[in-house]
Amino acid sequence: MARRLTRPLSGTQSVVLGVALMFGVIAHGASQEEALFLAANKAAMVKMMADMSVASTGDVDADFAATMIPHHQGAIEMAQAELRYGRNERLRRIAQEIIVTQQQEIEAMKYAIREASR
Repeated sequence: MARRLTRPLSGTQSVVLGVALMFGVIAHGASQEEALFLAANKAAMVKMMADMSVASTGDVDADFAATMIPHHQGAIEMAQAELRYGRNERLRRIAQEIIVTQQQEIEAMKYAIREASR
């Protein structure tokens, strides 16, 4: 059974929901909660794919980090959507772990690139 949100939508949520419905990201019969999750998840994936499209620098390590950092950030944003809208406690714990580990890996990659450029 689809759950309905018990709180009113913010202006941003209303716009995201409307755009997502207009572009067919969300089926018309989806609950508001499901629609907001799908819209947030799709936005995270679209942003991730765009940010991963980087020109080659000729430095394998720099190129690896330049594509992996947005990939990890996309995972963080998708996990945040799970925490906002998901109800399965196991999946919510996994989402929390994803956020922590992906943030750590982003920082480790940034540090490695900084150190290599010294």
